[in-house]
Amino acid sequence: MAEISVSAPAASGEFLGHPKGLVVCFFTEMWERFSYYGMRALLIFYLTQHFLFSDQVAAGIYGAYISLVYITPVLGGIVADRYLGAKRAVTLGAILLIAGHTGMAFEGSTAVETVVNGETAVIRDPLYLQIFYLSLALIIMGVGFLKANISTLVGSLYQRNDPRRDGGFTLFYMGINVGAMLGALICGFLLQYGGFSWGFGAASLGMLAGLIVFLRGQHLLGEAGEPENPALLKRRLAPGLNTEWLIYLLSLVGVLVFWQLIQYRALVGGLLGTFLVLMTLVVIGYSFLRCETQDRNRMLVCLFLMSYQIVFWGLFEQTGSSLNLMTDRNVDRVVLGFEIPAAAFQSVNAAFIIMLAPLFSMLWISLGRRGIEPSTPMKFALALIQLGLGFLLLVYGASIAGDPVAVGLIWLILLYLLHTMGELCISPVGLSMTTKLSVPSVVGMMMGCWFLASAAGNYVSGQIAAMTGSDTIGGEVVDAGAALANYVEVYSAAGWYSIGFGVLAMLLAPVLKHFMHGVR
Repeated sequence: MAEISVSAPAASGEFLGHPKGLVVCFFTEMWERFSYYGMRALLIFYLTQHFLFSDQVAAGIYGAYISLVYITPVLGGIVADRYLGAKRAVTLGAILLIAGHTGMAFEGSTAVETVVNGETAVIRDPLYLQIFYLSLALIIMGVGFLKANISTLVGSLYQRNDPRRDGGFTLFYMGINVGAMLGALICGFLLQYGGFSWGFGAASLGMLAGLIVFLRGQHLLGEAGEPENPALLKRRLAPGLNTEWLIYLLSLVGVLVFWQLIQYRALVGGLLGTFLVLMTLVVIGYSFLRCETQDRNRMLVCLFLMSYQIVFWGLFEQTGSSLNLMTDRNVDRVVLGFEIPAAAFQSVNAAFIIMLAPLFSMLWISLGRRGIEPSTPMKFALALIQLGLGFLLLVYGASIAGDPVAVGLIWLILLYLLHTMGELCISPVGLSMTTKLSVPSVVGMMMGCWFLASAAGNYVSGQIAAMTGSDTIGGEVVDAGAALANYVEVYSAAGWYSIGFGVLAMLLAPVLKHFMHGVR
């Protein structure tokens, strides 16, 4: 992104006290999250019930997928900063996402279990399995171009020290969760009453709506998100090929790479580790070689705080994998005589954010006016503590259940409540922090690093989810009691570890605040 896009508002005019461009970003991201979370709510069930993968293998695929989803924004941010600009990057990402979600709707026949030489084997349709992997690859690349850059566009609407910035990002985050709530509910019920293709098809239509909103409303963003050097994009490299079209072609090559990676998941961990080390060195090198003292300190604090996400998302993202399966297998989901689909509970977190995000936005502003708003490092510490408490409450609820398939629904809801409050202390605040502490000329790259740290946490989440795996036949758990005991053991450890990290983060908060040099 060009520096002006971060240091000055992108366009004139306001809506409810915020720039009008926020409305465009709000609805674009709302529909993108509708498609993403609608599909994610079904994914673990698609793997275990349609393709009949074991819990452990399904958790590995899930973790590799969501970690790759958060790696690609690093590349998308850099490409947008240097070449495409955020507007073109968001458009490209949306097109790839539509293609990916449409591919998911082609489910083919359900896998079948058979006995071969005395051992159970699973027969899957190889064509539709490859369509599934290719669809995931398209979604991975699409998120890479869209996710980091739509958040960067939000940051470009505010001056660097605009007191509305945190509130704007919190409202933007509420838009994310309107989409997430509707996606999980609608796709979850479509799965229950129509099948996987109906749920995945709805996700594709949601992303199409997001692209239409963005194309029709991007004039409200003004000059924000335009290419830093338009002439470079049009430079001819070969007959009929310029820089812009080369980028589009390379993005398709990237899709083919991710198509293979999602099938060879052991490589994903190595790739992720390499990216983490490389980007950490790049940020440290840039901070010391290109920044003045205050900007250098801010960049390093920003980098350090990003590491908290590995713990937070590694535990939080059990929501879409192991916790989703536990809800299906061990939680009493009958309300007023009606059994709620397990996938629909993916909407609870989003519903709480919709209710709580405006309150948190007003809370930060109110505390800021009184000079007692917690610093960003302290908010992160509070997030980790609340995350741990949520797990411990669910563990307690499971321990008092009289039947291993009838854990009280209230304990699951309380977990989501505490996890949501923790999320509101780290995710929107972290997006805002990245745009405030980063040097304006590399804010897109730093936003990509924020999502790279999220990727590390998501990859860890898959490894943790695999620890909760149970024996299954035909996608159904063999022993519900043993499965519940396994969940309790893993979630208890997760709760105490998260609280411990949170207390340590509290102790470090004053030191980190000092090196932020007045930026909250």
